[in-house]
Amino acid sequence: MKDLINKGLAFGLGLAVVSKEQIEKLVDELVKKGEVSAAESKDLMRELLEKGEAEKKEMNTRIHEQMEKLLKELNIPTRADLERLEKRIQDLENK
Repeated sequence: MKDLINKGLAFGLGLAVVSKEQIEKLVDELVKKGEVSAAESKDLMRELLEKGEAEKKEMNTRIHEQMEKLLKELNIPTRADLERLEKRIQDLENK
Protein backbone atom coordinates (compact mmCIF):
# COMPACT_ATOMS: atom_id res chain seq x y z
CA MET A 1 0.00 0.00 0.00
CA LYS A 2 2.82 2.37 0.89
CA ASP A 3 4.38 1.89 -2.55
CA LEU A 4 1.09 2.69 -4.24
CA ILE A 5 0.74 5.91 -2.23
CA ASN A 6 4.32 6.93 -2.94
CA LYS A 7 3.91 6.28 -6.67
CA GLY A 8 0.62 8.13 -6.75
CA LEU A 9 1.97 11.19 -4.98
CA ALA A 10 5.18 11.19 -6.99
CA PHE A 11 3.21 11.38 -10.23
CA GLY A 12 3.02 14.83 -11.86
CA LEU A 13 4.48 17.53 -9.66
CA GLY A 14 4.62 15.04 -6.81
CA LEU A 15 5.13 15.54 -3.14
CA ALA A 16 6.74 18.93 -3.64
CA VAL A 17 3.33 20.55 -4.01
CA VAL A 18 1.48 18.52 -1.39
CA SER A 19 1.08 20.33 1.91
CA LYS A 20 1.61 18.80 5.34
CA GLU A 21 -2.12 19.08 5.98
CA GLN A 22 -2.92 17.18 2.78
CA ILE A 23 -0.50 14.41 3.73
CA GLU A 24 -2.00 14.20 7.24
CA LYS A 25 -5.50 14.01 5.76
CA LEU A 26 -4.48 11.28 3.32
CA VAL A 27 -2.78 9.20 6.03
CA ASP A 28 -5.75 9.68 8.39
CA GLU A 29 -8.10 8.41 5.68
CA LEU A 30 -5.88 5.38 5.12
CA VAL A 31 -5.94 4.60 8.86
CA LYS A 32 -9.74 4.91 8.91
CA LYS A 33 -10.01 2.54 5.94
CA GLY A 34 -7.68 0.10 7.68
CA GLU A 35 -5.12 0.22 4.89
CA VAL A 36 -2.44 1.54 7.23
CA SER A 37 -2.15 0.86 10.95
CA ALA A 38 -1.98 3.71 13.44
CA ALA A 39 1.60 2.70 14.27
CA GLU A 40 2.59 2.81 10.59
CA SER A 41 0.86 6.14 10.03
CA LYS A 42 3.50 8.20 11.84
CA ASP A 43 6.32 6.57 9.89
CA LEU A 44 4.44 6.95 6.62
CA MET A 45 3.69 10.62 7.32
CA ARG A 46 7.32 11.30 8.25
CA GLU A 47 8.55 9.50 5.14
CA LEU A 48 6.16 11.38 2.85
CA LEU A 49 7.11 14.73 4.40
CA GLU A 50 10.82 13.96 3.98
CA LYS A 51 10.29 12.97 0.35
CA GLY A 52 8.31 16.16 -0.21
CA GLU A 53 11.12 18.29 1.18
CA ALA A 54 13.66 16.45 -0.95
CA GLU A 55 11.54 17.02 -4.05
CA LYS A 56 11.17 20.70 -3.22
CA LYS A 57 14.92 21.08 -2.91
CA GLU A 58 15.48 19.24 -6.18
CA MET A 59 12.85 21.32 -7.95
CA ASN A 60 14.36 24.55 -6.62
CA THR A 61 17.80 23.45 -7.81
CA ARG A 62 16.47 22.69 -11.27
CA ILE A 63 14.64 26.02 -11.47
CA HIS A 64 17.77 27.85 -10.35
CA GLU A 65 19.87 26.06 -12.98
CA GLN A 66 17.33 26.84 -15.70
CA MET A 67 17.18 30.50 -14.69
CA GLU A 68 20.97 30.77 -14.80
CA LYS A 69 20.99 29.14 -18.22
CA LEU A 70 18.28 31.50 -19.48
CA LEU A 71 20.05 34.59 -18.15
CA LYS A 72 23.26 33.46 -19.80
CA GLU A 73 21.51 32.83 -23.12
CA LEU A 74 19.90 36.28 -22.95
CA ASN A 75 23.28 37.78 -22.06
CA ILE A 76 21.89 39.35 -18.87
CA PRO A 77 24.56 40.02 -16.24
CA THR A 78 24.31 38.20 -12.93
CA ARG A 79 24.60 39.81 -9.52
CA ALA A 80 28.15 38.50 -9.31
CA ASP A 81 28.96 40.16 -12.64
CA LEU A 82 27.60 43.48 -11.41
CA GLU A 83 29.44 43.24 -8.11
CA ARG A 84 32.66 42.47 -9.96
CA LEU A 85 32.16 45.55 -12.15
CA GLU A 86 31.35 47.74 -9.14
CA LYS A 87 34.54 46.58 -7.41
CA ARG A 88 36.55 47.23 -10.54
CA ILE A 89 35.09 50.74 -10.87
CA GLN A 90 35.82 51.40 -7.21
CA ASP A 91 39.41 50.20 -7.64
CA LEU A 92 39.85 52.42 -10.70
CA GLU A 93 38.40 55.42 -8.84
CA ASN A 94 40.76 54.82 -5.95
CA LYS A 95 43.75 54.94 -8.32
